[in-house]
Amino acid sequence: MNWLTKIKLRVVIEKLGLFKSALLLILIISTTFYCGYRLGNFYHSYQINKIQKQSHQLERLYTKLSIQHTDINMLAIELDVEKLANENSQAFIKELEQANVELKTQLAFFEKIMAPEKEVNGIVLEDFQIIPTSSQQRFRFKSLVIQQQQNKRYAKGYIDLVVEGSLGNQSTKLELSEISSFTQKDLSFSFRYFQQIDGEFTLPEGFIPERVLVRVVLPKGKWQKFNQLNQNYTWSDVFKENG
Repeated sequence: MNWLTKIKLRVVIEKLGLFKSALLLILIISTTFYCGYRLGNFYHSYQINKIQKQSHQLERLYTKLSIQHTDINMLAIELDVEKLANENSQAFIKELEQANVELKTQLAFFEKIMAPEKEVNGIVLEDFQIIPTSSQQRFRFKSLVIQQQQNKRYAKGYIDLVVEGSLGNQSTKLELSEISSFTQKDLSFSFRYFQQIDGEFTLPEGFIPERVLVRVVLPKGKWQKFNQLNQNYTWSDVFKENG
């Protein structure tokens, strides 16, 4: 390229003349412009092709991403459906288990009544509960008395109870007659198979209940021998908040 520096414009003009020099200059400029134009078009086409390829590649990636996103959503929906089905299955199993427990409880109850040979003969106290009322220190009790005799006659008698606890740091026993207006007649029963007996009582202010003694008394009669069932309960075991 050093030879270009040795070329002087005046020498060229002197050798070629003004007209030919002008033509040569125009030719050089035209050639340079044409080459630049062609090179620019080539580079422009190259850029357009490259952008188009990248656009197509980007579209394919977006399409693939959209398909994957759809698949993920479908899998999430299937997972939610399976979770819901599993939860429903677990709930159904729990319901069946609860129903099974209730059926077993009912079966045991009716076996005590209808098949007394499987149990000791006599009177049985079942499902004794103490339930709070809307009045403070006032409670309701309920119990189920069952007769277990092969040759069932009417069982006649009554229920009585004693509440044990503390009052003013002193051990105290409260007879039902002291804390309730219910009489022996109100709590009497007469049945062949079973009977539910309810009653109410009010504890003194400051009294802390600890235990309950329930007595089921069958007085001696024409067809009945004297019998008495004493059953002790811890207060916390028979107290039902939402009874």
